[in-house]
Amino acid sequence: MNLGDVQFDERGLVPVVVQDAHTGQVLTLAYANREALTQTLLTGYSTFWSRSRDELWVKGATSGNRQKVLEVVLDCDQDAVLYRVEPHGPACHTGAQSCFHNPVPGAQAEEPGERVPPLGEVLETVYRTIQQRLRDLPEGSYVAKMHQAGLDRILKKIGEEAGEVIIAAKNADAGELSWEASDLMFHLLFTLAELGLSPDDLARVLWERHAKRAANVPPA
Repeated sequence: MNLGDVQFDERGLVPVVVQDAHTGQVLTLAYANREALTQTLLTGYSTFWSRSRDELWVKGATSGNRQKVLEVVLDCDQDAVLYRVEPHGPACHTGAQSCFHNPVPGAQAEEPGERVPPLGEVLETVYRTIQQRLRDLPEGSYVAKMHQAGLDRILKKIGEEAGEVIIAAKNADAGELSWEASDLMFHLLFTLAELGLSPDDLARVLWERHAKRAANVPPA
């Protein structure tokens, strides 16, 4: 992004939408001036201009809930900016993951509490929870127990769950298949976390394969 292309308003500000780069969830809306955008690009962390305090504001400087900026994008009219970030902690001062957590009555298609996030968001949330359990090893945690039992025990579970998926598919039982496939996916995420990989590593490989096929390039 070229700072010279940004169309700041009469106050010298531009709205900034902050999005979780992994899940696509919108985290917050803030504002930035030229200095804040410059600092964001230089430091790689979300920096804004606080309209209430009239000063530069580095997200997480006080709370520790910083946002590592992976990409800064300017919109088509050049008067709004998108930060695609890797959040380290909640985005909202209330402790919520996103500042957008108050549904407008009558606006949602489903009853409150029934919304199911997209699969990518769910997988990322589950993966982060597994990582947290591996760091803290809380008493009574299934992840902690399996981790202490060793990688072979986790891999054995993958084999067991894969077998259950096959049986459910052969039985054409949709409910059972969804359940067993979810168990298999959980233990796959567990294995990735144990070995220091993430869903992003899978996404990269799958996307590269897709791009090659789309370009009619034979796989290596």
